[in-house]
Amino acid sequence: MANEPRRHKRASKAKTWAWRVFLTLGLLVGLALVFNEQIKLFVVDWMSRTTLNAIDKNTVDKNSKKKATYDFSKVNDLDLGTVGNAAMNTKNAIGMIAVPKVSLRLPIMKGLANDNLSVGAATMTADQKMGEGNYALAGHDTSHKGVLFSPLGYVKKGDNVYITDLKNVYRYKVTLKKNVDQYEVQWVDPVPGKRLITLITCEVTTATRADRIMVRGELTKVTKATAKHLKVFKADK
Repeated sequence: MANEPRRHKRASKAKTWAWRVFLTLGLLVGLALVFNEQIKLFVVDWMSRTTLNAIDKNTVDKNSKKKATYDFSKVNDLDLGTVGNAAMNTKNAIGMIAVPKVSLRLPIMKGLANDNLSVGAATMTADQKMGEGNYALAGHDTSHKGVLFSPLGYVKKGDNVYITDLKNVYRYKVTLKKNVDQYEVQWVDPVPGKRLITLITCEVTTATRADRIMVRGELTKVTKATAKHLKVFKADK
């Protein structure tokens, strides 16, 4: 009988410990749910910057030869699971894009794979070439101006868009910006006699909207990708 109080005391401690573990786990899960969006956007921004800083000519040449998918119907929402999966996989960067007026600087990725769209701007058609035809890029729109294609909402006519394959730098001037329906795929098609860039969001911030932001520019200048001309792709100090 003398051991009975001890057993009760041990049982009480075990119960108290179990409740503390339960409450701690509950708190951690609650914090994860509350900060889900912040965590996701932090990881996306980190991947974008890391990939952008790692791009060199060898990387571009190697990734340009890889196969890619261009099925827009298989593009997922930018949720934490998609972002987490992208963080575990190799990035297929083939260039860089910059719109200095709105502080947009991203890697250009080959193909519409979800991993690519979690990192930067993704090419929308096979065999498209910078400085030729209609160079079309897609990117996610989030609620944060500095992440992925969210800055496109602030672009204005006359702004410059720069892209590079690290051989040349191509400068385009924005001539058109509008909201387009998700089924208006003609914006990706070539326009005879025109050398264009077309930027399209593939996810909008407002659930009540079914449209996408489309920004189009015309080629105005091509220069060699010297250190001087590549400065435009570096982040603001």
